[in-house]
Amino acid sequence: MSVTYHPVVEGLAKFGQYSPVSEAGAGELVVVAGQFGTDETAEFPHTDSAEDQVRGAFANVGRALAAAGLGFEHVVKFQTFLVGRETIPPFMETRREVFADIYPDGVYPPNTLLVVAGLVEERFVVEIEALAIRPAQA
Repeated sequence: MSVTYHPVVEGLAKFGQYSPVSEAGAGELVVVAGQFGTDETAEFPHTDSAEDQVRGAFANVGRALAAAGLGFEHVVKFQTFLVGRETIPPFMETRREVFADIYPDGVYPPNTLLVVAGLVEERFVVEIEALAIRPAQA
C-alpha cells in the first residue's frame, strides 16, 4: 500500500509541519488533518466567533476532501476539538445548520468531541478533522 500526502491544498493555510490530507489506495482511508475556520491567508474571512469558526472549519474540511477527489459523503468519522465547555452550544447549533446542507438526509457520521485547554494558536476555539474512505473501483 502506498500513501500519498498533499502538503499543500489550495485555499487552506498551514499551522505547522504536516500535510492537510493523506490518502491510501482505493477502498482505503483518507485522513484530513484538523482544520480551522481560516482562509488561505490564515485569517478569519468573517469574524472569529465560534459560529464562524465552525462554518469555516467544515468548509476547509470540504476543501481538503475535494483535494483527494472526495466529498462529505465519504467521511466515516469526524473528530472535533473545542476550547472550553462554553464553545459546545455554538458548535452544536452551527453544526446542525451546516449538516442540514451537507447531509440533507439527516444521517451523520460519528463525531468524537473533545474539550481542550487550547489549540495551536490562542485565537482558535474550534478544530475539526475527518477520516474518509475512498470507494474501491468496480
